[in-house]
Amino acid sequence: MVVLQKEYLDLVLAPSGLLLMFGYHLFLLYRILKYPHKTVIGYENHNKNAWVERMLQTETDVGLAINVIASNASTSTYLASLSISLSSLIGTWAGNSNKNFLEEVILGDRSLSTYAIKYISILMCFLIAFTCFVQSVRYYVHASFLISTLDSDLPVKYVQRSVIRGGNFWSLGLRALYFATMFLLWIFGPIPMFTCSVSMVVVLHMLDTNSVPLHQFRFSSTKKRSEKVVTASHRILLGEPTSVL
Repeated sequence: MVVLQKEYLDLVLAPSGLLLMFGYHLFLLYRILKYPHKTVIGYENHNKNAWVERMLQTETDVGLAINVIASNASTSTYLASLSISLSSLIGTWAGNSNKNFLEEVILGDRSLSTYAIKYISILMCFLIAFTCFVQSVRYYVHASFLISTLDSDLPVKYVQRSVIRGGNFWSLGLRALYFATMFLLWIFGPIPMFTCSVSMVVVLHMLDTNSVPLHQFRFSSTKKRSEKVVTASHRILLGEPTSVL
């Protein structure tokens, strides 16, 4: 009777926690597509588009733009290395773990098939995170090539698309790590997994919700700015009041 009760915990709590996480992210995806201004991801993408547009206005800002993109690419590279290292560590742990110790601390199903599902789920999450971070690096590198193409009629939307996709793959990689954390706690039983799922959904909902209104950026071209400065200089020489906006 006790064995059946423990198996029942895994059959109920583990799928419930997984459905809770999937349901929240489907809801988040719906909000990003329909109401992007209400999500942090949509807010950041709006600012990234404005940043790319500003960086491409003058050639003097190309170096700054490349440095910013390179820092994001290096962070994605680090997380990709971390993900593949953790997947290797989990694989080694799965092969050499002490089943007697786990049976003492786990309140749930202790069958070998359940152990296999747990370890495979964790490995899949880390591998998905690794793939997403690698794709993020790929798009950031491509954006660097596009931004460094000087004296060209390159459309701004090409660079914006690469930067946005790099950020989106970064977010997907982080979400995969969140799922890996949930599956990692499943090793110690369905109750820690379900508790982690509920807590993570509450925290992520707070972090993913944006209440700051989108700022409508307006950039004046360098040529117009220079003309204003020259006009102001002439007025200063003539003793007239000036106002450079």
